[in-house]
Amino acid sequence: MPATPPSKPVATPSAAHTSSTRVESRVRVTGPRLSARAEPLGRAKPRNGGGHSVSIALPPRAHHPLRHAGIRRRGDRPVNSPEPTRTPDGPAFEGRLLDRPDDDVVDQGAAFDIRTLLTRRGMLGAVGIAAGAALLAACAPRGSAAPSSAAASPAATPSAAATAGGAATALPSGEIPEETAGPFPGDGSNGPDVLEGSGVVRSDIRADVGGGDAVDGVPLSFTLRLTDMANGDRPFAGVAVYVWHCDAEGRYSMYTSGVEDRSWLRGVQVTDADGQVTFTSIFPGCYPGRWPHIHFEVYPDAASITDSGNAIATSQLAFPQSAASAVYARAGYGDSASNLGRLSLASDMVFGDDGGALQLATMTGDVDAGYTASLVVRVDTAT
Repeated sequence: MPATPPSKPVATPSAAHTSSTRVESRVRVTGPRLSARAEPLGRAKPRNGGGHSVSIALPPRAHHPLRHAGIRRRGDRPVNSPEPTRTPDGPAFEGRLLDRPDDDVVDQGAAFDIRTLLTRRGMLGAVGIAAGAALLAACAPRGSAAPSSAAASPAATPSAAATAGGAATALPSGEIPEETAGPFPGDGSNGPDVLEGSGVVRSDIRADVGGGDAVDGVPLSFTLRLTDMANGDRPFAGVAVYVWHCDAEGRYSMYTSGVEDRSWLRGVQVTDADGQVTFTSIFPGCYPGRWPHIHFEVYPDAASITDSGNAIATSQLAFPQSAASAVYARAGYGDSASNLGRLSLASDMVFGDDGGALQLATMTGDVDAGYTASLVVRVDTAT
């Protein structure tokens, strides 16, 4: 009988992360049993070439009592909601029937928002780049970014991913490792589900989905460039990417005590012709037991994002120690500096088996001007 592969060490999140609204999953692990409150809670599969094996039974989808965390209670009339068009088949918006005919346009959910965005992208090709860009800027939801108007992507070689503009980016050596979504995903797999609401399709994720004040922290812009390994590493255009991370104090919106009704630092975008999404955020804090990171999930299309089980990739971006150390010397990051001092990429429960070789972001910038991070994400839909 083959030996059981070693499991990664388990960290217990701080007490500030607990919430009475959370629904715990049942976790069966090859090796020592993991606490349901440990970071590895979520969907995970073995990495190519080794790593621990996790078998997970998730509960039925359970949702937060607030449909839109940080916006309003269900039933409150939204402000500035577009009026649907009345048709014989039911209410419609921009020519499409509402998924939820009894709800407002702004309550149709992330999948409806994504289809609206893709429809508007099609308008770019119909009316021309200049006119279409102006139209999209005028009608885009607040906080969303205008997508790239580049032409169809050229083929990529195995050694470099070509963008629609012709530039090539060196590819990492393998597929992005599949990682846990953790206990605070906000995708419906463990309680709250921000993806069921509208407004989460946006580029600036610093405020709640409904707007308001941005969270404090060192500015960060991060870009994920996705390639499709099953199609010659062409830019993976048209897939939905959901990202989330903690704030400067290590708190997760929708879960941590005191911020359960907030929705900051969560957002969705659809990759452009270059397979790229860029988010405006802050540098996340470092809580006990985990290296600073950003979670992300990749979904194949707009319709699939309403069910977390449809994700074709779930992984995490890691930050270089030099940038993290500089950021955590600033006020507002609580115990992040001391927490980081007790960690290393090699000892982290997620990045430890390979030191984050395929997940470590490339960084530029400084604490005064802010940082820019980027990561190439190779996704293999054939596995």
